[in-house]
Amino acid sequence: MASGSQFVCQECGHSALAWTGRCPGCGEWNTLVEARGPSTRAGGGRARSASGGAGLAPKPVPLREVQAPKTERLLTRIAELDRVLGGGVVPGSVVLLGGSPGIGKSTLTGMALGNLAAGGAKVLYVSGEESAAQVRLRAERLGDASLSVPVLAETSVEAVRAALEAERPAVCVIDSVQTLHSEGMTGAPGSVGQVREAAGAITEVGKRIGTAVILVGHVTKDGSVAGPRVLEHLVDCVLLFEGERERSFRTIRALKNRFGATSEVGVFEMRSGGLVEVADPSARFVGEASDAPGSCVLCAMEGTRPLLVEVQALVAPTEIVPPRRVATGIDRNRLAMVLAVLARHGGPSLASADVFVNVAGGVRVDEPGADLAVALALVSAHRGRALADAEGRPLACFGEVGLTGELRFVSHPERRVAEALKFGLGPVVGPEAGEAVQGLAAHRTVRSALRATTAAPRTAARAA
Repeated sequence: MASGSQFVCQECGHSALAWTGRCPGCGEWNTLVEARGPSTRAGGGRARSASGGAGLAPKPVPLREVQAPKTERLLTRIAELDRVLGGGVVPGSVVLLGGSPGIGKSTLTGMALGNLAAGGAKVLYVSGEESAAQVRLRAERLGDASLSVPVLAETSVEAVRAALEAERPAVCVIDSVQTLHSEGMTGAPGSVGQVREAAGAITEVGKRIGTAVILVGHVTKDGSVAGPRVLEHLVDCVLLFEGERERSFRTIRALKNRFGATSEVGVFEMRSGGLVEVADPSARFVGEASDAPGSCVLCAMEGTRPLLVEVQALVAPTEIVPPRRVATGIDRNRLAMVLAVLARHGGPSLASADVFVNVAGGVRVDEPGADLAVALALVSAHRGRALADAEGRPLACFGEVGLTGELRFVSHPERRVAEALKFGLGPVVGPEAGEAVQGLAAHRTVRSALRATTAAPRTAARAA
């Protein structure tokens, strides 16, 4: 064990000088994680109070007397990324960008640094996964601006700290935080202790010198950011870059943002020359929507932006017990709930059929307003009856489904309807909005919506 490090139980906080499989304090197994002791922190000695003395109590200051200087954000000139960040990169902030391997995290950060460097900002790219030659090969397809970005191939936390203090860039990208290791700890790079120590050290120097740091991280099998949970609490902003590698569309959303909203989402398309912003994703998805049975258009809200996506369903008889329930792009538990509501409140029982639901384009929708689209697509697929009108335009809908069979109000119905009408879709099926919304065919229950859309060929939407 390295000098000054210890092993701390993540359950009870018991500390030990050596790792053991079972914690001596609480008896839990595999909970001891290596951590650096307080006496070996940077600067030497234990942390001192802000007043400079161990026995002097700091004086609280009312918020109205606190000076809040205005800082100009650094624009990456990638509109989708800047909007998700809340208007650009805040100097001195720490951003954690998570995503699965090969999704395009390095491409996105390389493009951002190239744009910042072209605008006169001092930047630095620290690569722990690739050599400088490999980084250049990727930057060549991103344009000349990316080739002007200084790169440092280094995995030592101490070396990265020294480079930051010497160069003092405006923005620095660490790709990735799982590859860094501290010389004062014995754990392998990527372990809980190493990731926590590396992130803490980089965050400290970045905030002290005013450098905005973007930490690139990986995700686990369930899609959450890999590493200790304290890593997400340590940073100012957590971004998740997701999508299917077999598809060209990518989405970036904020899970945490101290300087902006957490509901915004940006859409990109991966091409040979890098990532291309999709300014109007609804036009892409609606243009590919099908008028076949089992398809409908969901009027979703991603932050402040309405987004039209196609929801597809397939219902097939099966002799397998239990039948399969496959959901791509929506929560599998929400699918199970919609199936139960359909069986109980006016829809078909699909207990003896395999059910597949997919949000086309590789987009993931997490809001409850997708329930009605899933229900209508399932019933349409089961009955083999398309939801399109006489002109072949697909049905647009939105709404949350309650356990008692009612349709519940969701946010911004007027924006959802307006987005659908812009592409010639309507009337839009949804719950009552509380006020008159032109182009909305309001229904109170799932049974009413099913009767109006799937019981007969659709010619005009009827209100409940």
